[in-house]
Amino acid sequence: MPFSTAPRFEVEDLGRCGYLEAGARMLAAVEERAGGGDADRLLLAEFEPVLTVGRGGDAPDRYAGLGIPVHEVPRGGKATFHGPGQVVAYPVVSLDGPARDLHAYLYALEQALIRTVGRFGLAGGRDPRNTGCWVGGRKIAAIGVAVRRWVAYHGVALNVSTDLSWFRRFDPCGLEPDVMTSMAAELGAEAAPPFAAVKTALAEELTAALRS
Repeated sequence: MPFSTAPRFEVEDLGRCGYLEAGARMLAAVEERAGGGDADRLLLAEFEPVLTVGRGGDAPDRYAGLGIPVHEVPRGGKATFHGPGQVVAYPVVSLDGPARDLHAYLYALEQALIRTVGRFGLAGGRDPRNTGCWVGGRKIAAIGVAVRRWVAYHGVALNVSTDLSWFRRFDPCGLEPDVMTSMAAELGAEAAPPFAAVKTALAEELTAALRS
């Protein structure tokens, strides 16, 4: 089932940037689409170190001692880290008509992540209790979405060469810190794919998952 039935599906690479900068662009895209715009969008970014806390997380001030910005956001889920070496992808997609199935939408995001890591030799899968993409019982990618006026936003974060020590400073997604992994950790630093190649692959797989 295609989720994006808009006449145009545009991919915007924001590069390495601050979280607030990307968030402002994402919200602008949501308003454009909800206001009748004819394009769904996929925003790609790599953030400077930041912690985001979803609707299921603790109060942001609990994380003040981490020494990085902390932002409370309207997506589902709890607290997670974003930083260099992690590909963040925000599909801004109108869930219209038959596409108004949030569970199917999350499944499609998971499938795109599984196919992405599979391109680089990793056997990704699902966890029946937690969303995201998992490799050998470890979480390699997180998913957190929000919906405004039936436009989905926020999205996925895939650890390519992320500094995993950040996840040991709190309970990421409400899980044990050691459950988090990255493509570099699973493949070995020498065999880890280039960041740009993973970003391109994720964009292609998300586009396929949402358009077909």
